Amino acid sequence: MLPLFRLDGFSNFTVNDRASLLTRIQKTFLDYHFKVEQEAGSATFSFFSFNGTAGVWRREAINDAGGWKDRTTVEDMDLAVRATLKGWKFVYAGDVKVKSELPSTYEAYCRQQFRWACGSANLFRKMTWEVLVAKQVSPLKKFYMIYSFFLLRRVVAPTVAFVLYNIIIPLSVMIPEVFLPVWGVAYIPTALTVVTAIRNPENLHIMPLWILFESVMSMHRLKAAVAGLLELSEFNQWIVTQKVGNHVAEENCEVPLLQKARKGFRNRVNVPEIGFSVFLFTCASYNLVLHGKTSYFINLYLQGLAFFLLGINCIGTTCCCF
Repeated sequence: MLPLFRLDGFSNFTVNDRASLLTRIQKTFLDYHFKVEQEAGSATFSFFSFNGTAGVWRREAINDAGGWKDRTTVEDMDLAVRATLKGWKFVYAGDVKVKSELPSTYEAYCRQQFRWACGSANLFRKMTWEVLVAKQVSPLKKFYMIYSFFLLRRVVAPTVAFVLYNIIIPLSVMIPEVFLPVWGVAYIPTALTVVTAIRNPENLHIMPLWILFESVMSMHRLKAAVAGLLELSEFNQWIVTQKVGNHVAEENCEVPLLQKARKGFRNRVNVPEIGFSVFLFTCASYNLVLHGKTSYFINLYLQGLAFFLLGINCIGTTCCCF
């Protein structure tokens, strides 16, 4: 017996993907996630995480897995992992279309990504032993779940992305002895970009912006992963992702905001992003003036600009409801 998960179709997955550059970037990533990762997992009957956006569960599967638990901020993933360990398999139904909405402000998106990344890392901490001792899962699937699904994607990926592209490469322009191979600096990001855009070719022209955006988001995902692994104070903090819904302005919201919107330029500034923009601009200027062995200054200036613009919230819409 297979629990059938009915998730969104490809063409009408989101209702506001054209609202801003932020939502277009999100849709590009989600198209890859659903139409590549989820369909591949479904086609091979390997493990893939249930997404809470839309799905159908067999009651027997939920009860067999131990029911819903609120021990992490990714309760849908938690249930999917436990159901897998009980021998249940998932089916992705890409032909079923369900409307959903993307967070349209940078603040709301950061909170959503923090909750997902932190919860996933915390679930990795809680479930590793359970996966290892599970009797109804093959050793190969155990290896995939622990190494690829959890360790590589939830911990290693954000760590490497942030440390390599936002710290090591910028600092390397000031240290002549450091040599970075071109495959690590250019080939891997290019390959990942092409793979991500393969299901959404009409957005291929915004992929350079997606790379810069992900450079900034890697900082937040790494912070979230560390919080989840170490169970820091905010690891189980649940903040509902703010959405616009059917309203276009805060004054028209029928549901009160969970938190007051930040108003004024001073209150909108994100200090970590501004700080890293200064660091990247400094490294880029050093590389431009003193040249050195590399010419990374163009990319570093663009990264610094991305951090700065996101630091002053110059992306997405200006207000939202939840």
